Amino acid sequence: MLLALGAALQLTRVVVRGSEAPAQVKKVSSVDVLIRGGLVVDGSGQTPFTADVAIDDGRIAQVGRLGEVAAETIIDARGLVVAPGFIDVHTHADRVARTPDAQNFTRMGVTTIVAGNCGSSAVDVGEALREIERTRVGLNVATLVGHNSVRAAVMGRARRAPSDGELQRMRAIVAQAMRDGAVGFSTGLEYVPGTYAETPEIVSLAAEACSSGGLYATHMRNEGTEVERAVAEAIEVGRKASCRVEISHLKIDSPSRWGRSTQVLQAIRDAQRDGVDVRADQYAYGASSSSLGIRFPSWSLEGGPKTIEGRLADEETWGRIEREIRATLTERGFEDLSFAIVASHKADPSLNGRSIAEIAEQRHGSQGLDHQLEVARALMRAGGAQMVYHVMSEEDVRRIMRDPSVAVASDASVLELGDGVPHPRGYGNTARVLARYVRETGTLPLEEAVRKMSSLPASHFGFRDRGLIEAGALADLVLFDPERVDAPSTFEEPHAYATGIPHVLVNGVFVIRDGEPTGEKPGRVLKGGGETVTR
Repeated sequence: MLLALGAALQLTRVVVRGSEAPAQVKKVSSVDVLIRGGLVVDGSGQTPFTADVAIDDGRIAQVGRLGEVAAETIIDARGLVVAPGFIDVHTHADRVARTPDAQNFTRMGVTTIVAGNCGSSAVDVGEALREIERTRVGLNVATLVGHNSVRAAVMGRARRAPSDGELQRMRAIVAQAMRDGAVGFSTGLEYVPGTYAETPEIVSLAAEACSSGGLYATHMRNEGTEVERAVAEAIEVGRKASCRVEISHLKIDSPSRWGRSTQVLQAIRDAQRDGVDVRADQYAYGASSSSLGIRFPSWSLEGGPKTIEGRLADEETWGRIEREIRATLTERGFEDLSFAIVASHKADPSLNGRSIAEIAEQRHGSQGLDHQLEVARALMRAGGAQMVYHVMSEEDVRRIMRDPSVAVASDASVLELGDGVPHPRGYGNTARVLARYVRETGTLPLEEAVRKMSSLPASHFGFRDRGLIEAGALADLVLFDPERVDAPSTFEEPHAYATGIPHVLVNGVFVIRDGEPTGEKPGRVLKGGGETVTR
């Protein structure tokens, strides 16, 4: 670092009232990084303006037309947008310590992630966060504590309500996780064992987390045929537990219910007017990704692997399972399982990227539903699979995206090039918003898209000093070319990094410079409204 700015530097935000930022009253003399002449989209949703951004000691020192300033590093940002680093509050990057560069995130401008979503997290949150601190990672990391993981630790996969003692043990685990730094409590109510929990259990555990300042994030019980009821339950939990609520990856995943996003968004607005602080997030694609198991009735997945295998092997029980899968497909508006694509099947990776219908054709010489169900049965008996499901309408995706309470989040894990056939959102989610939904279709103005990826999630999750470009804020920044930013990752060929994003800084340190990773690991663990520095 060069000469410290000291008392001469006043950390005050520039008030912008036009297309250009006024000159600063106070001048800086020497900083670590100076970004010259970029179009600043500051994360507030206000009109972009051309300005310089000075960074010193990991924070934004000043924003404006700064004149002569000495800097260790100067970036010519003419033609580039300078935005706050993107904050992805719905990830499954719980193993980020094993792949600490997390390039699929940083290369698309993500500087902060939240793990522990959909009810799945480390049970010992403190040790998980200490591992990240010991390893050092390339971006900021926070975590929720997951209901499914906590319930499994106390009750296994039991399909019943907890006893009073079991509920108290679960509350104790959640309370400890919050003391150890979790930023809230998550549920995955479509998954075993969370799907076996009734609302009062959720309220009790969410209240434990929220009494410590956390929030409640939920993968709801149903995102299609009963989506309105599921949203109502999420709001009820927020009201009864006095929680902020984050509805995860909001969508309408059943053709029979396409268009109901209008009613769902209205229910959220009504709850907000009634005093419930409820918001949502979404990814920028018409396909979801989840386990093959969600296509099976939840009762069939109770117990351990041997118990599940016994049900699948028994022809009478399989007949019941098959009938229920068929009924659910019909209710949701599907003719068969051709919308389901294998993303990762460890027992036979040659199936990755192929649809259930294609596998049925290969194995049985027919794509009929009977044979598709036999394929699904065989995959489950061989350990299950991670899937991509093409289930949404573009109209609903755009309508949800336009709502001001909905942030952008990937629902992705840390990816490695060539590993499986994952959902492309893990490489391109934020870039796709900027390319398709800002530049190509005009669904969102640029400043609103940036707000949805920065200050909106930062404020709801309580990440102080992040999400805005202003003096005094931590210097998480992304620089991108608004005409060239793109997401080349596709469902067929997903392993492709986002393009048009030459520079990304985390806490004032470049993790992407001139389009390439620097190897630096300046990320921090963000704990329940506070921070622990990992350097």
